[in-house]
Amino acid sequence: MVFRSTDGEHTWQTSLDAIFADDDSDVAADASDSDGFLSEFGSLRSSIIFFLAYSFLPPSLRADSSGFSTVSTQNKEVQDELAVQKKKLDRLKKKDPEFCKFLKSYSKSVEKSRNEMRVCCVAFPPFMVSNQNSLGSGICATLVAKTSKDVASSSDSLEKMYGLMRQSNGGSKVVFEQYSDEDETSNNIGVDLLVEDAAAVNRGKVLTSSIIDSWCKLVTEEHSEPALISLLNAYRAACHYGSESTGLPDTGSRRRIPDSETFCNILMFVLREADNMFRSLLKIPSSNCKKETILELKSTSKWKIFKPLVKSYLRSTLYLLNQVTNSEILAFSLNQLRASIIFFAAFPSSLRRLVKITVHLWAGGGPLSSPSFLIIRDVASVFSSTSFDTCLIKTYRAYISRCEFLDIANIRHIELLRNSFVELCSLDVEKSCSKAFLSIQQLLKILQHGLRTKAEEAVKKTCSWQYVNCIDLWVMFISANARSYDLQTLLYMTIQLINGVAYLFPGPRYFPLKVKCIQWLNRLSSSSGIFIPVASLVLDLMEYKIGKEGGNSENSFHATSYLKLPKHWLKSQKFQEECVISAIELLSVHFAQWSYHISFPELATIALIRLRKFYERTTIEGLRRVVKRLIDQVEQNVEFVQKKRDEVAFSPKDYQAVDSFLQLEKGSLNSSFTQYYKSVMEKAALRNLQKNEQR
Repeated sequence: MVFRSTDGEHTWQTSLDAIFADDDSDVAADASDSDGFLSEFGSLRSSIIFFLAYSFLPPSLRADSSGFSTVSTQNKEVQDELAVQKKKLDRLKKKDPEFCKFLKSYSKSVEKSRNEMRVCCVAFPPFMVSNQNSLGSGICATLVAKTSKDVASSSDSLEKMYGLMRQSNGGSKVVFEQYSDEDETSNNIGVDLLVEDAAAVNRGKVLTSSIIDSWCKLVTEEHSEPALISLLNAYRAACHYGSESTGLPDTGSRRRIPDSETFCNILMFVLREADNMFRSLLKIPSSNCKKETILELKSTSKWKIFKPLVKSYLRSTLYLLNQVTNSEILAFSLNQLRASIIFFAAFPSSLRRLVKITVHLWAGGGPLSSPSFLIIRDVASVFSSTSFDTCLIKTYRAYISRCEFLDIANIRHIELLRNSFVELCSLDVEKSCSKAFLSIQQLLKILQHGLRTKAEEAVKKTCSWQYVNCIDLWVMFISANARSYDLQTLLYMTIQLINGVAYLFPGPRYFPLKVKCIQWLNRLSSSSGIFIPVASLVLDLMEYKIGKEGGNSENSFHATSYLKLPKHWLKSQKFQEECVISAIELLSVHFAQWSYHISFPELATIALIRLRKFYERTTIEGLRRVVKRLIDQVEQNVEFVQKKRDEVAFSPKDYQAVDSFLQLEKGSLNSSFTQYYKSVMEKAALRNLQKNEQR
C-alpha cells in the first residue's frame, strides 16, 4: 500500500483537534461587557428622562448652581452623576440639532407643569423641608413625580412616564425609573408598588414573593414595561444567586432573594414568559424564527428601546447556564432559551458564548446533551455560515476531547455525540466535506508515518481511541450522505485509510480494531453501493493462531471497550469462539449486500474455499456447526443466482440490465440467504444484549 505526502516530516504530530482553528476572541470580549443589569440611564430615552428630572429640580439643587458647592463628601456621587449626565445631554444636543430644538420648545411646557406636578412623598429628606443646600444623610426618600397630561403628550417617546427619584440610605444615590401612565387606576397601583418597593430597597432590596407576584401581574395583565424591567433585574439577581455579587455595588442595585420559593418563582416566570413578552413588544410572530427579522428591527426606534431588556435576559440566562449544576434547572432553561434563539442575531458575541456553553453541556453527557444539541443545531441552521463553522469546529473538538478515553460506561454517550455531530454536518454537506477532507488527510499522514517508520509514537497514536473514533465519525458522515451527494473523494480516501489501519495491525491482539475496520468497510459499501472486498480480512480473523489453551479464563468476553487485547485473553477458548462468530456475522453482512448481484458466484468462490478448509481443520463442534451452516447457505445462493443468470439474454456489458438483475426478488426479501442473514443478525443482537447485562 502506497501513500503519498508532500508535507513536512513532522506534520503527523499535529493533534487531531488542532487542525481546525478555534477563535474565542469574541467570547472573551463578551465576558468583559455589560453584566446584564438594566440601568435607568441609556441613550436618547435616558437623556430625556434626565432632562425631565433635571428640569423639575429646584435651582438650588442643580449641578450647575452654587447650591452644590456645599455638598457633603458622602453625597458627592450625586453631583458627579448629574454632571456626567448633563455632559451626555450637551453632547447629544450638539450631535442632534433637532433634538436640541425639541428641548428648547419643551422647556416652556416643563415650567408650566412644575406648578401642576403631583408629589407623593414617602419620607422627606432635609432639603425638602428646609432651606439646606446639602443633601441630608441617613434618611431614605422616594419622590414620585407625575407630569401633567399636556407635558406627557408633548413626546410620544416618553411613553407617559413618571420620574421616580430615589435616595438610598445615606443619601448617596438618585435613581430615575420609567413608569407607565396608562390610566388613573394603574397609576395608583403603580405608585403603591413603587412605594412598597422603595421601602424594600432601603432595607437591602429584599425581593419578596409579594413584590415578584405584583410585577408578574403587571407584566401579564397590563404589559407594564417598568415592571418588566424590575423583573429582569430580579431575574439577573436570581441567575447570579450564590455568586459574590448579585448587583452593582457602586450603583446600589443589590437585590437579595430571601428564599427558594422566590428564587423559583422568578426563574420560572421569566424563562417561561420572556420570549412571548419580547415578541409581543416587538410585534414578532411566535412562528417567526428568521434572523433577518431581528436584523431589520435593529434600525428601528422600537428595538433601541427594548434592546437592553432582551440583552439582559439573554446574558443573565447564559450566566445561569454557566453556573448552575442542577440538571433539571439547566434542561428547563435550555428548552426555554431555544425559543429565543433569533434574538441572538443582534448580539454576535453572546451568540458565540451560547455556542461555547451549549457545546460544553452537550459533551458532558446526561440529560443535557439532547436539549443542548437542539440549540447548537438551531444556531447552525438559522444563522450565517460563520456560525455553522463555529458550531462544527467546537463540536468536533469537544467530541475528539471526549473520545480520548473510552470504557464500557460511556460508549453510548460517545455514540450519541457522534450521531449528533453527523446530523450537524448534514445541514451543510459542502462545508462539512472541506472539514472532513482536512481531518482524513491528517489521519492519513499519521498512518503513513507509522507504516513507513514503524515508530512507536506513530503506531500508538494510530491505535488510540481518538484516532479510531475520528475515523468512525467520518465513516458515519459519508454513509449518511453518500447517496445524495458526490463524496467519492472522501469515500476513497477513507477506504484507503481503513485498509491501511487493518494492514498496520495484523496480529490477534488487535482483533477488536480489525473488526471495527471490517464494519466500517461494510457500512461504506452498503451506503454507497460500491463493492469493497472485505472477505479476505474477515477470513483472517478465523485463522488467528491461538496459544495453548488456558481454559475459560474470562466468564464473558468484552472486546468492545478494547482496541488491543490482553495477552492472556488469546489463550481462552472464548476468544477463538468470538473470532469465528464475529467472522460469520461480518461475512453474512457482506454477502447479504451482494446476494442478488449477478456476480455473486464469483464473489463467493474464494471465501467458500477458505471456509471449507477451516471446517475441516477445526475440532470444536460448536464452531463446525455454525461454519457448515454458512457454507450451505452461500452455496445455495450461488446456485440460485447461477440458475437465474443462465436464463438471461443480455451481455455483461449491458450495465442497465445488470443493475436490474433480480430486483424483483430483492424487493420481496424471500430468498433463503436473506432469511439466514436475518436470523444471524437477531442472534448477534441477543448476544450483545447479554454481554451488556453481564457488564
